[in-house]
Amino acid sequence: MSLVQVEGLGVRYGARTALSHVSLCVEKGEIVTIVGPNGSGKTSLLRAIIGAVKPFEGRVKIENGLKIGYVPQKLHIDETLPITVARFLRLTGGVTATDIDQALAQAGVPDLAKSQLSQLSGGQFQRVLLARALIEKPDLLLLDEATQGLDQRGSAAFYQQIETVRQETGCAVLMISHELHVVMSASDRVICLNGHVCCEGTPAVVASAPEYRALFGTGTGGALALYRHEHDHGHDHGDHPHDHNHTEAAE
Repeated sequence: MSLVQVEGLGVRYGARTALSHVSLCVEKGEIVTIVGPNGSGKTSLLRAIIGAVKPFEGRVKIENGLKIGYVPQKLHIDETLPITVARFLRLTGGVTATDIDQALAQAGVPDLAKSQLSQLSGGQFQRVLLARALIEKPDLLLLDEATQGLDQRGSAAFYQQIETVRQETGCAVLMISHELHVVMSASDRVICLNGHVCCEGTPAVVASAPEYRALFGTGTGGALALYRHEHDHGHDHGDHPHDHNHTEAAE
């Protein structure tokens, strides 16, 4: 059975329909990315999967005992609050120092345990949120625009870390992202959403789909080719073109 199976899902907010007839699945160990324009229902889909919103039609089937780790788009912390990274990670309860060290290492920031949360850069803070999600050793990692606010180099490094996490832990990843060129390199499958599933498949298939091009244009194709070329040759990932017209805000 799939880790997550969404069947004919519909979500409404009052009279507005956010999602209709959405079906998808997430298999063990794969990275699936959801892309779509602003207001296309991406966050609603994640909220339905974790049970934070109740669908008006369809259903979400979760594998029994599935552990889910969630990395939000952002988390507001009072900057005057004197709390270290280690103490922040202990707030989940039942967490040992070894658990903290392991999670921070997996998130790529092994030396931050004693740092004050308020003094972290945006990129470091997102890595700490990733560590918080990993500390429970999830089978599925959900990321909702987890690189929002990071520069291109920081975003690329974050997604590289997600691939490392997948390799080290075997967890599946379902993420929302607006950074199309990075997504296309980092994903096994891409699902294009616009209130319904417009198209889905491997990155190459989706990038050439008419439905995808109608939403995002054809500029991403060149970025995809360039990014894959650089990625395959192990070059730096910080200097690839990005069509800033295709960014999106949180829903």
